[in-house]
Amino acid sequence: MSPSVQGSGLTGQRARDRLVERLRGEGISDERVLTAMRQVPRHLFIDEALSSRAYEDTALPIGKAQTISQPWVVARMTQALLAPVHPSIPPPRRVLEIGTGSGYQAAVLSLLVDQVFTVERIDELLRGARKHFRQLGLKNITTRHADGRAGWPEQAPFDAIIVTAAGAEVEDALLAQLEPHGVLVAPVGTAGAQVLQRWRNTEQGWAPEELGAVAFVPLLPGVV
Repeated sequence: MSPSVQGSGLTGQRARDRLVERLRGEGISDERVLTAMRQVPRHLFIDEALSSRAYEDTALPIGKAQTISQPWVVARMTQALLAPVHPSIPPPRRVLEIGTGSGYQAAVLSLLVDQVFTVERIDELLRGARKHFRQLGLKNITTRHADGRAGWPEQAPFDAIIVTAAGAEVEDALLAQLEPHGVLVAPVGTAGAQVLQRWRNTEQGWAPEELGAVAFVPLLPGVV
């Protein structure tokens, strides 16, 4: 890993270690998630002018009215995604992400699952994320410039889907692209009234579990 990718001082390994210990103290208990977040250099995914804040537990702007999520939120969503649905069901191998953004969430996931498929509606952000994936040598991430609300039916079914922008409700098209044992993690609601939900298939059909209040940018239609 090159020095610019590895980081130093406020962007170095010690800064990542301190972030991980904060996350552990705030309830993130899955060691797989903590290890992945210790390994992924978050400073690479934000503007250099903000690099000194890369390992603060806060969301930061990445342009185009979008943000890189707060590390605790990334860890919480990832932990929920990996949590066992049933003892007989293996961890997810193929994961779809809706909203690539900076690429940070996909990079974390890439260390935890076999293959990540990620969709972004803003071409400029997607090009930046692809650059970061190349810098890190992440070869198990497949990207697409498209309206994420439709998912990626050509690559379905998925073991899990993670949505990184908030819609008024979970799209039926996304649930339809899950394996029967699959799980979907997404923020749902409008500004000021959003909740993180984890959807699973039950005897009564797909049903959500609420995981707490969150604040995300809205899930928008179309591509730019």
